[in-house]
Amino acid sequence: MNPASCHTAVLPAEVMSFLAVRKAARIVDGTLGGGGHTRLLAEAVGPEGLVIAIDRDPAAIERGSREFVGLPVRFAQANYCDLPEVLDALSIDSVDGVLLDVGLSSDQLADHSRGFSFESDGPLDLRFDPTEGEPAWRLLSRMKAEHIADIIHEYGEERFSRRIARRIVSAREKEPIRSSREFARIVTSAVPRQTPPSRIHPATRTFQALRIAVNQELKSLRIALERIPTRLSPGGRLVVISFHSLEDRLAKQAFCNTQVWERLTRSPIGASDDELARNPRSRSAKLRAAQLASHPVN
Repeated sequence: MNPASCHTAVLPAEVMSFLAVRKAARIVDGTLGGGGHTRLLAEAVGPEGLVIAIDRDPAAIERGSREFVGLPVRFAQANYCDLPEVLDALSIDSVDGVLLDVGLSSDQLADHSRGFSFESDGPLDLRFDPTEGEPAWRLLSRMKAEHIADIIHEYGEERFSRRIARRIVSAREKEPIRSSREFARIVTSAVPRQTPPSRIHPATRTFQALRIAVNQELKSLRIALERIPTRLSPGGRLVVISFHSLEDRLAKQAFCNTQVWERLTRSPIGASDDELARNPRSRSAKLRAAQLASHPVN
């Protein structure tokens, strides 16, 4: 059985404000994670409403199904870009709001068997759904240095991507790269020391890039932003919380389409000083929100 969640939901007050949740509403939490947002949404819609909680991670679905007994929540293990199919399976035509909290949960980071942590001796997997796709270590074992560098540069915005890729290829020629700890050591050895030291771990951007590639996260978000408007009720709202500039850019570009959306945020909303003190993970969170245009063009 999975332990209780250690994840703290980011920007909870802002999420509830921009979604404008009312009693008896139907809301989708496209990224269940630790369930913090889901619980708030379920309490807000009340027994006559419904929250559809989606997550690719079977561990999140199992935990939520156990912890939210008695609340108006239905669960679906799926990619949020498959929202229309999830709603079809529940015989739901449209919903009043959708929340996408894009990125990694603290629960996934704490599970060393998944490889998301630099300190994990477990396999370098990085998949949200361990039954789907190819683990990161296998991807690294077959890709050319040029391809590895492209991924690290594009998705991690890492300026030392070429050096890191060459070091990865050199290391794997001696022995296969399997654990996250070993991979973090290899990446760190390729990054010049900074003075003063950076506040983020030298392997952060590379891990992030590899995780995005393994899970095709940007593709999923791009598809979701195209499909969600077709299943929103008139005046329905979408809130996107991102932790990466590329994700935020996709949300910004989508919401600039005035034929589909009326923007509720001109610029991204960040965490308050109080929240930053309580939850340092919220430091890089950016929230954008929009409402379905009065006469959207599908």
